[in-house]
Amino acid sequence: MNEGFSLQIDRSLTPSPVLPALIYAEGIAPPEQTKDAPSFLAEAIARARATGEGFIPAEIRTRVRRMLKHGKYRASGRGRPASEFLLRAALTGEFPLINGPVDVNNAISLISGLPGSIFDADISGRELLLRWGLPRESYVFNRSGQTIDLEDLLVVCRSTRGGWEPCGNPVKDAMTTKVTEETRNVIAVLYAPVDEPVERLASFAARYAELLRTHCGAERAGYQIPTQPEYPSQ
Repeated sequence: MNEGFSLQIDRSLTPSPVLPALIYAEGIAPPEQTKDAPSFLAEAIARARATGEGFIPAEIRTRVRRMLKHGKYRASGRGRPASEFLLRAALTGEFPLINGPVDVNNAISLISGLPGSIFDADISGRELLLRWGLPRESYVFNRSGQTIDLEDLLVVCRSTRGGWEPCGNPVKDAMTTKVTEETRNVIAVLYAPVDEPVERLASFAARYAELLRTHCGAERAGYQIPTQPEYPSQ
């Protein structure tokens, strides 16, 4: 039972370069600022530091970057996938500790090599849309007010009165829908290349949902992988 959570794929992504996994949880404990890395995250960071750059195999990094290459967008420099930023942070001892749900997202992203986004479901809504970013689209992604240009970038959108509004992507998510201490329900996306084995993606999505239950105290959690595109009616 998916408790009404869904992820649609815009027709502009035909053929789709991405095989997404949707993860969701209800009734989580109030997220608090993380002071010390939980065991599952500390273990992942330790393994990454012991392995080095090869912790995320070059083959996976190449396929993830190819997934994002579209129009004028190039997944390099500051536009690299979040999973690559997390690996670099693990290797330099600067891994971000945020709060329970975000730590779960970052741990799964690090160990899978797949970028992920997580949102407050009461702000983003339970129905999301994947599409390409449009010209002149952007959003603020940090407290300093910095913005990211979304044109030709794979974006997750929430439904608003004005239409579908971007709130996340495989590089940086918007401030408007981020998880805070007020969050009680979350919805997340793992972005996998379309040629990713479904079984591998499902194993990481299942682990993600499990950690939302065991680490974040979710009353209900689950995931779905839309192997057949579901196109929006609007």
